[in-house]
Amino acid sequence: MNEEHPQPVQMRRGIYLLPNLFTTAALFAGFYAIVHSMRGQFISAPIAIFVAMLLDFLDGRVARLTHTQTAFGAEYDSLSDLVAFGLAPSLVIYTWSLVSLGKLGWLVAFIYAAATALRLARFNSRMQNQDKTFFYGLPSPPGAAVIAAFVWVCNDLGWSNTFIDLMALFLTLVIALLMVSNIRYRSLKDFDLKGKVPFVALLITVCIFVLVAIDPPEVLFIVFFLYALSGPAHWFWSKNGQIRLKRLWKSH
Repeated sequence: MNEEHPQPVQMRRGIYLLPNLFTTAALFAGFYAIVHSMRGQFISAPIAIFVAMLLDFLDGRVARLTHTQTAFGAEYDSLSDLVAFGLAPSLVIYTWSLVSLGKLGWLVAFIYAAATALRLARFNSRMQNQDKTFFYGLPSPPGAAVIAAFVWVCNDLGWSNTFIDLMALFLTLVIALLMVSNIRYRSLKDFDLKGKVPFVALLITVCIFVLVAIDPPEVLFIVFFLYALSGPAHWFWSKNGQIRLKRLWKSH
């Protein structure tokens, strides 16, 4: 590790089994998605990506709750994320749709995988100085969720034509660009799992589970697509708000 980027104080040396088991399971889920996409199983492949998301969410929380955060775990988690949220979704959507577009299709799939790698590298390099309340650029797990849910929805509804292929191409490219952008996204890292919550928060959580159970692919796609749009929407609103305030100030 270079002196210019020292590890945070809370990082320890060594390897702890429990959090790395979750990371390994997330890596396995990503690899599972790749294998099943090669077999043409485009329901189990997206589901595996969502399983990887859940495991990725848990490994960091488990490490913090058990005070087993290490430099090794952080690096291993990034490599697992690259497979589960970079290679897996790009290959799933390529084998499902983009393959029909020839060279353009696999180039866009590569752009998505490369954008994920760049996103993770930038996040790791800014880890110490980054505001924990926000991410800069769309995080790779929600980006992968949009791609996976899109494939799941279209496959579930039997949508397969040239228009859908072009939509898949456009969506993959847009998500890739959002990941490497400087647009801010709200982070959930400050969400306290051990703290007290009001009763309405528990009720909302139950309602979310019910909605997902009614129609998992469509609900998951809507939720994560709206999150992907929240960054550009907030950026656009803040820019327009500043312009309106300047005009109002000049008018007085």
